[in-house]
Amino acid sequence: MKNTVIFSLFGFLILSLIFSASMLNFAIAQLNKNDKPYLGVNLSGFYTRYPQAREMSSIVPPNYFDESFKILSEAGMNHVRFLVFWESYIENPKEFMNELKTAANAADKWGIKVLYDNHQFHTSSYLNPQRGTGFPFSLFEGNSSYFYSGGGGTKYPTAKLWWTSWWDRNIKDQNGSDGWEMLYDFLKTIVSITNNHTSTVGYEILSEPQVHDKTQWKKIGVFNSFMVNKLREITNKTLAYSMNIPIDLKSDIELNVENLVRMAPNNRENVVFKISAYGLPEANSYQSERLDLFIDAAELANVPLYIGEWNNIKREKVLNEEGEPSTVINEQLSDINQTEANLMVKKFDEIGIWGAAFWQWRPEIHRVQNYNLIDTSSGELVTTPYFDIVKNAYHEVFGK
Repeated sequence: MKNTVIFSLFGFLILSLIFSASMLNFAIAQLNKNDKPYLGVNLSGFYTRYPQAREMSSIVPPNYFDESFKILSEAGMNHVRFLVFWESYIENPKEFMNELKTAANAADKWGIKVLYDNHQFHTSSYLNPQRGTGFPFSLFEGNSSYFYSGGGGTKYPTAKLWWTSWWDRNIKDQNGSDGWEMLYDFLKTIVSITNNHTSTVGYEILSEPQVHDKTQWKKIGVFNSFMVNKLREITNKTLAYSMNIPIDLKSDIELNVENLVRMAPNNRENVVFKISAYGLPEANSYQSERLDLFIDAAELANVPLYIGEWNNIKREKVLNEEGEPSTVINEQLSDINQTEANLMVKKFDEIGIWGAAFWQWRPEIHRVQNYNLIDTSSGELVTTPYFDIVKNAYHEVFGK
């Protein structure tokens, strides 16, 4: 009888612990779901995105940031993913920092929560002088393997060589300084200016890193762990790690749920997984399969999902300069209407996202029309019909 009572008490204790753990996991899941997600746009400045390789001319209206955040706030949005580029800071640190402070102050004033995104496009303007921006020249100069204008997109051998060395932690400047430590120093500078602002919600470590080999997934996880651990010494804000490029579901890099989880940092407290969504996730489509892959990866990693970029574009296959097949945006076919935007935002709501930011708001006209939320060509900031589409989609799904 005594043994029976002991076993019963022991069993009750075990069940209580299991129930408590289940309740804790449920509570964490509910917190991760974020009942009031961050909803807004990707926003760019001028000096914070200025490339080292080329002159950039944009008409930036007076009070650009104050007016931008005012419009977003009055439209019922609460979030901006603010793009910053490392090489832009190197190009003009004084103006970079002044613009960063101006943006943070405007966001405070209008109640917009900002995630500062360490962005790169085609690696750097060193490798792609025409369109690239990202890593500074100092990480390429002095090494003949990374020749100027060698190509920064995923299809170029120079980019593959550089990113492979980056994940192996072999990239150094001419003084022998470690690239990872140098990037942390840049991020630390961003944090030092913005962390105490009420508008700052977090920081993105590195947007859309390139993966060129199936062995690199774990190495990216090491990199993200390094950055999170270092950043946790100076900030408790949300940290975002990004999906990779290219997103080829049938490539040799073995893009699957398990490998995507390997990208996650070891410390995942207050960490989110940033992805992009550039098409309708219709049943049995590439976009649907792609999104399901990311959802499963976020669930397995136990981190919230952040739709850091969304829009609707159409791509087509062409032959590149080397005569090889390549996929590019079809500017004429790309567009988004109200119905499509509503469907995408509704899907985001069903997923239980941490946040979403439409691509994009910047003081420069883009050749893809639905990439333009504003027009500053007149010297004044004027919203386009696409801004109304985004605003209405958020209102339709999440209310005003």
